[in-house]
Amino acid sequence: ATRIYKAAIATRDIMIQLGIASDGGKDSLSMATKVNDKIIKSPGELTISAYAPVPDINKILTPDIKNPGKSNLWIINLGNKNYRMGGTALAQTFKQVGNESPDIENVEMLKNSFNAIQKMIDKNIILSGHDRSDGGLIITLLEMAFAGNVGFEIYHKNLDIDPISYYFNEELGLVVEVSLEKEKEFLNTIKHFKLSEITFKLGKTTKEQIVKISNNKEILLEEDMKKLRAMWEETSFELEKLQTNIKMAEQEKKNVYAQKEPKYNLTFIPKPTSEKILKKENKPKIAILREEGSNGDREMTSAFYQAGFEVWDITMTDLLKEKISLDDFRGLVFVGGFSYADVLGSAKGWASTIQFNKNLKKMFDDFYNRSDTFSFGVCNGCQLMAHLGWIPWQGINDKLQLNFTKNKSERFESRWTTIKILPSPSIMLKGMEGSVLGVWVAHGEGQISFSEKNILKKIKEKNLAPIVYIDDDGKETEKYPFNPNGSLFGITGLCSSDGRHLAMMPHPERTFLKWQWPWMPEEMKKNLKASPWLKMFQNAFYWCEKNNLNN
Repeated sequence: ATRIYKAAIATRDIMIQLGIASDGGKDSLSMATKVNDKIIKSPGELTISAYAPVPDINKILTPDIKNPGKSNLWIINLGNKNYRMGGTALAQTFKQVGNESPDIENVEMLKNSFNAIQKMIDKNIILSGHDRSDGGLIITLLEMAFAGNVGFEIYHKNLDIDPISYYFNEELGLVVEVSLEKEKEFLNTIKHFKLSEITFKLGKTTKEQIVKISNNKEILLEEDMKKLRAMWEETSFELEKLQTNIKMAEQEKKNVYAQKEPKYNLTFIPKPTSEKILKKENKPKIAILREEGSNGDREMTSAFYQAGFEVWDITMTDLLKEKISLDDFRGLVFVGGFSYADVLGSAKGWASTIQFNKNLKKMFDDFYNRSDTFSFGVCNGCQLMAHLGWIPWQGINDKLQLNFTKNKSERFESRWTTIKILPSPSIMLKGMEGSVLGVWVAHGEGQISFSEKNILKKIKEKNLAPIVYIDDDGKETEKYPFNPNGSLFGITGLCSSDGRHLAMMPHPERTFLKWQWPWMPEEMKKNLKASPWLKMFQNAFYWCEKNNLNN
């Protein structure tokens, strides 16, 4: 109770000095619950969650070094001349706690540093940045290099503090990457916010993947970045062995050791949808269909709306109760999620609702057979389309239908992956052939299994597998984690022979806006006016306009 009180008082005092306030909260530290006559106490730690308005979500600062060989690394050392080791990760590895923990000595400098960073992000003065994190300055620098897949060289003249204390203390501080041509602006900003006395150049970034730290002529550390990254990731891999198929965990460790930056490629120029289309009165109608347990419908709705559609939110219950039919819709979308919690297997419960209801079966068959309609299924919706026999072609024998089985990793996979779009009849992928793009995946059962080899052969001959996972060399792959589920030849999307029906495991609707991409090459980020994935939704709109049978 004493510690809770002291933490609350300290929090109150610094908030007053910073000029900020708490607008609510709960004292979870003093809470407890009773289970089977036992008192379960809350954890002995204080966690504070904070939020703030962001004027421009496109202006963000990430830790990955972005311009190796043409930038320097600087530290804003808010710990000033303190190097307290209490509570550090290093101390804990030696089963110690320490005597003195870091603290905030100068609140005004903390406030000034925040304002300085905000201004420099707004003015594009700094390229990347990272707080002095768990592990201290050395880990901060290494994490920036790991994420950027580069190296750095730090050089000191007469370092007047023990290197262990200097590099492993966890005092407040920030490391930022500044390009050579922006250093004057950087220093002027630092001076304006009165931070000059605590801001120092640490060294330079390098394209060569070597980490080097020296003091005068003494080399404190010189090592291959990849080797250090493997050491840093070792704990995660040991945990993965307990959660994942061990063979896959070992494969990932091997495959990401010397991982390269993915080489995205665009065979078209992405453009925002014109205002003329967005303001049209008579738009093609599209039904975003969901079942109990579905999710992703909001993102899908937004993507098709931004392409010019009139979007309708439809549930299976609406169709079952005959509140609405599919007759007036040009497009039908099956969204991702976990229909019926996947207790019956991937989308089997959803498919059964359609297949074993006479009226629904006729409604869906009629929709599929109309020449002016298209359908799109993602993730759980992709699995559904396979169970319905809508892909790769209608009327495929039930025994020959494709199945989506458990990922080879034997766990749910949520990753940012790289795919390639191959030539196919798909109307939604028209003009995108040859493009290499990043996309989100989130599924537990995404491995396509073929009951007969002839089915796979026919699919490849007819170019009905337009989307494949690729490795960092741009090759179709079954290697984990580049291929998160283990599907043969990296196949992760299928379309019908006439191109009107497309199903895929990845989630383009979660990537149709530029800011939804967690990583994008700097040139691509700078030059693109819209996310490349928006084009597939626009393609659907143009196809509907072109094939409007009512005209």
